[in-house]
Amino acid sequence: MSGPAPLSASLAQRIAAFLEYLRSVRRLSMHTVAAYRRDLDSFEGFCQQQALDTCRNVQESHVRQWLAQGHRTGLAPNSLQRRLSALRAYFQWESRDTGQRRNPALAVQAPRKRRKLPGTLEADQVGVYLRADDNDPLQLRDLAMAELLYSSGLRLAELRAVNVHDIDRSQSLISVTGKGSKTRTVPVGRAAINAIDAYLPHRPTPSNPADAQALFVSGRGRRISERSIQSRIQLLAERNGLGRNVHPHMLRHSFASHLLESSGDLRAVQELLGHSDISTTQIYTHLDFQHLAKVYDGAHPRARKRKDEDS
Repeated sequence: MSGPAPLSASLAQRIAAFLEYLRSVRRLSMHTVAAYRRDLDSFEGFCQQQALDTCRNVQESHVRQWLAQGHRTGLAPNSLQRRLSALRAYFQWESRDTGQRRNPALAVQAPRKRRKLPGTLEADQVGVYLRADDNDPLQLRDLAMAELLYSSGLRLAELRAVNVHDIDRSQSLISVTGKGSKTRTVPVGRAAINAIDAYLPHRPTPSNPADAQALFVSGRGRRISERSIQSRIQLLAERNGLGRNVHPHMLRHSFASHLLESSGDLRAVQELLGHSDISTTQIYTHLDFQHLAKVYDGAHPRARKRKDEDS
């Protein structure tokens, strides 16, 4: 570097110098440099509209206006985030090259990417999926795993870690340890308890003391692996002719979506899922939520059967 660049250099000149830096010093690919050029050319065009001739005239408000303009033209949040990232990189280089410690893009936040919800099963599809051969011990285990995933909204790792004593049949509850080693207690539907009770007499004897309390074990008597759970959950869908891929997280999403559709109680579903931030739970629905609702026995499709059986 031969010394600080003149502050009077035009924005177009400085952007051109930055792109050359990316090519010759950073040695980025031509595709990456081209992507930077497209985003920064857009910013330069915006600055021309605003009569901003030099870098030192650009303020944080201008960056926000530029992003807002892109949003109005229909750019997706990920495209706006890419634009902002390019502009931040440019001003970071600019501050080093000129000695002017300012980055008007640093404090600006682009719209968040919309979190896409993986596919869910419809309630009637769940009925087709949750069937098993009563004479096949492995299918009984697979059905018990699938029922518990859907009944209680467990994560894959939570299901694998369940021990026999974690289930309180008298209260129809299960205790699980989730992310951050946080323990929560959630309801278990009657259908899931029945499936677990049907499986337990066929549960292989654990082959080592560490797995003695594991609820779900492999044919070799070891706590079942996450990979095996995933493959068996999919195999159950294939056996029952569901016609689509099913994975443990899909059952968790189906649990949450069906409860929210029936109850509208976002806070309750947040607790059941073990989400620390309610914004994570909000990806499941666009409903207008009411504060109070019957959440589990009155809403969950598989839990309703308990009421029908008791009546």
